[in-house]
Amino acid sequence: MTERVVSAAQTRAVLVTGASGAGRATATRALEDLGFETIDNMPLSLLSRVFDGPTSMPPLALGIDVRNRDFSVDAMLAVLEDVETDSAIDAELLFLDCRPDVLLRRYSETRRRHPLAPSETPQIGIGREMELLNPIRARADHLIDTSDMTPHDLKAEIERRFARDGEGMLVLSVESFSYKRGLPRGVDMIFDTRFLANPHWEESLRVLDGRDPSVAAYVASDPRFADFFNKLEDMLVSLVPAYIDEGKTYLSVGLGCTGGQHRSVAVAERLAKALAEQGWQVSTRHRELERRGNGPSPLVGIAG
Repeated sequence: MTERVVSAAQTRAVLVTGASGAGRATATRALEDLGFETIDNMPLSLLSRVFDGPTSMPPLALGIDVRNRDFSVDAMLAVLEDVETDSAIDAELLFLDCRPDVLLRRYSETRRRHPLAPSETPQIGIGREMELLNPIRARADHLIDTSDMTPHDLKAEIERRFARDGEGMLVLSVESFSYKRGLPRGVDMIFDTRFLANPHWEESLRVLDGRDPSVAAYVASDPRFADFFNKLEDMLVSLVPAYIDEGKTYLSVGLGCTGGQHRSVAVAERLAKALAEQGWQVSTRHRELERRGNGPSPLVGIAG
């Protein structure tokens, strides 16, 4: 797998959206510093006109806000479908996420009204917006949780993912998912863990997930686990330097199982820890746990 290559006949575009207060403006400015031509608060109805411009233009960073008068989830999903099938556009969706308690604190500190609850409490607006944006969040090529980030941290993360010169340390992302819900978008490598012993069939473990030590121990006790995991770790450790030599700054690994709750989560957690111990910067995401509302994933984690 090599660095993302955009042909001369394509327009590269990063669509930047996410929760209000999560750092969209900060991310857009960071992309501008990287040489992207930026348009913030971009009306969805005008996107086609922007993409009709000359292909020799600089890459685009388009900030999309729920406050725009023509914004709707259906319209946004339609835009994503259009750009995916348009061979003249190389588009990526960047979603800025944040824990509700952190967003509430940011609104309290700035005394701003939430755009989706102008006459109600920010807490109501935050909940309303998160529910609204869930389908878009699930389509993200890049998901960045800014809960524990400063603006400087977010800028550095944007540089690592989108810098074109390949400088800086490669960021590894490890994601668990359920095959029943389809393959995750934007993942470079995918590995199937469905051959491992399934904690779902143990009544005491069924309600837990792979982050629980007892579930992790159960998965690791499978006689096939050690050989699989050691080879997986060795392969990634040996390949990462080659990706860096190719100028890649971001590499994502997906681990799937049937329900995305036990085996894939346990292996993802262990793999992320092992890679971090090797000195790499690693973030994790558990797609199905997030969908079930079991708390945010521990992503390496701004108002804007």
